[in-house]
Amino acid sequence: MNVLNLIRWKNLLMIALVQLLIKYAFLEPFGVETTLDSFGITLLIIATTCIAAAGNIINDIYDVETDLVNKPNRVIINKHISEKTAYTLFIIFNVIGVSIGFYLSHVVGRAPFFTIFVLISILLYVYATYLKGTPLFGNIVISFLVALSIIIVGVFELIPVMTASNQDIQTVFFKVILDYAIFAFSINLLREIAKDIEDIDGDHNAGLNTLPIAIGRVRAKNVLTGLSFIPLVAVIFYVVFDLYKQPIAVGYFLLCIVGPLMYTSIKTFSAKNKKDMHHISQMYKIIMLLGVLSLLLYLFTLS
Repeated sequence: MNVLNLIRWKNLLMIALVQLLIKYAFLEPFGVETTLDSFGITLLIIATTCIAAAGNIINDIYDVETDLVNKPNRVIINKHISEKTAYTLFIIFNVIGVSIGFYLSHVVGRAPFFTIFVLISILLYVYATYLKGTPLFGNIVISFLVALSIIIVGVFELIPVMTASNQDIQTVFFKVILDYAIFAFSINLLREIAKDIEDIDGDHNAGLNTLPIAIGRVRAKNVLTGLSFIPLVAVIFYVVFDLYKQPIAVGYFLLCIVGPLMYTSIKTFSAKNKKDMHHISQMYKIIMLLGVLSLLLYLFTLS
């Protein structure tokens, strides 16, 4: 159980879920020409989650000092698992993920796709060792990697079988996947800022220079409040101009996406302490899940 908590198994399940839903709730029901069979998408999920697991491990290794202040009850390194064992697991997960990525890239006939897995692995390491302590830039990098875990499905499923005759339809479906990736990027960015505000004390003791440390807790909260309206407005526009003919989809987005986003924005404005910020961070995690589950709406659209 300690290993599962170390690799953040719930977050890995989220990655696997969104990749499965893109494949089986979005692409296949519409009869889009795809590259991967069931074994192929399984390999892609394993590769992605293994590299993400390695990133979570190296992040925990370098976060021991801050976590002892911010989350003393959740520290695993040197309490339940030795640092040496954690490094070994970091290497094992990376090797498995990158090796599968290498194999899969050659299976689909696109050897350069292998660099995506290497890039993700390197960026996760650089984030944990250096970028995490930089104002906002580290938040942007980790959010980009979250978005990339969604985009990678479109890259492997749609691009290898793209031809002159199907390019238009393949592009349409890739753009929808890109929209979900942008949503994931924006929500994760907000969550990362909220977590930095929540963890300001431990980060300060560790000598990090996150956004709330650089500009102050109050200003960072104001930045977070302002940024929180961007995905809210974007989703409202999407509902009004793209979903208005689908009443089930409109109802879902208003109730499960717009409503929680409005609540979280208001809650952020009135937040006063660490407990409030933790609640906001958890709300963004729920909103991310609800956004992922909206892929199931395409099945209702077809029916």
